[in-house]
Amino acid sequence: MELHIEGEVEFEVEEGVFYNPKMILNRDIGIQVLKALSISEYLDALSASGIRGLRAAKEARVDKVMLNDMSPAACDCIVRNADKNNLTNCDVYCCNANVLLHKRHFQAVDLDPFGSPSPFISAAARSAREFLFITATDTAPLCGAHFQSGVRKYMAVPIRTDYHHEMGARILLGLAARELARLDKGMETILTHATDHYVRTYLKVIKGADAANRTLEEMGYVESCQTCGGFWTRREPKPAGFCSACGSRTYMAGPLWLGRIQDKSLVGRIAPAMEERRARNLLEACASELELPMYYDYHRICDRLGLTPKKAQVLIERLRASGWKASRTHFSGVGIKTDAGIADMEKEMLAAK
Repeated sequence: MELHIEGEVEFEVEEGVFYNPKMILNRDIGIQVLKALSISEYLDALSASGIRGLRAAKEARVDKVMLNDMSPAACDCIVRNADKNNLTNCDVYCCNANVLLHKRHFQAVDLDPFGSPSPFISAAARSAREFLFITATDTAPLCGAHFQSGVRKYMAVPIRTDYHHEMGARILLGLAARELARLDKGMETILTHATDHYVRTYLKVIKGADAANRTLEEMGYVESCQTCGGFWTRREPKPAGFCSACGSRTYMAGPLWLGRIQDKSLVGRIAPAMEERRARNLLEACASELELPMYYDYHRICDRLGLTPKKAQVLIERLRASGWKASRTHFSGVGIKTDAGIADMEKEMLAAK
């Protein structure tokens, strides 16, 4: 047995039960989201050690927390740790997550698997009444590094681009949107972030065919030039086939989500509550970045143009002074979001050299 303390929970993990301390930031943010949304019923569908659900019960004061795992050892561990922390608002299930999700509906469903959430999203979309939270740790398929795996799991074409972190997040959102729409449900994004080796998203589920239709209107594609870094969003899979800036061949990614990915008001309220500086900085970046799909890697553009990179803020201010919108992005330390095209980006960078 190993003794751990995370947040307000003291718990023991026996050998063979999975616990990942690298995901503490993920769980810290999740607790603040639960508090902000005033959730009363919450399912941790793939609990493993159970720390996410136990923290939801103790720190977020969720009225009823259900924790589920297929492993009897994991479930025994969860029961002991719930007792250890005097948590009477926890129910523990030991079954296949998809079976449980098809049998029952829950106000909030949380998918935090080891690997891809794809096998569970369909059942989770059916089960979730108001909220659906998803973690994906298989960023290689999502971001185009494992192309065929990405196509199989997410029913979308991923490509390797300068903005692959955001593309992966939007492909995940696109799958969730389509699965919900099949059930006459729509979605609104609360918070989406790509951190370390994973993508995490929090979604509000909205019932009704009209909501599903509005959600599908936010779907589309991104056409990308891998020579100059230019990109263009498309509502339909009809690429131009060549880059209007440099004439090179272009490639199409999608279908994926092109809509809003942050509820800036809610994220801005959560950020000050984060005690850990990295988590607070992450949420502040999410709240301040432009709601535009994708970003430019300005270091890559500088390298291609033979320029020495200046501070990102210098370029952002130049773009704004020229009438463009521009901001940093949490997806990349060298990323700039802007409504300027690649040719305009190059023009401002050359003028600032």
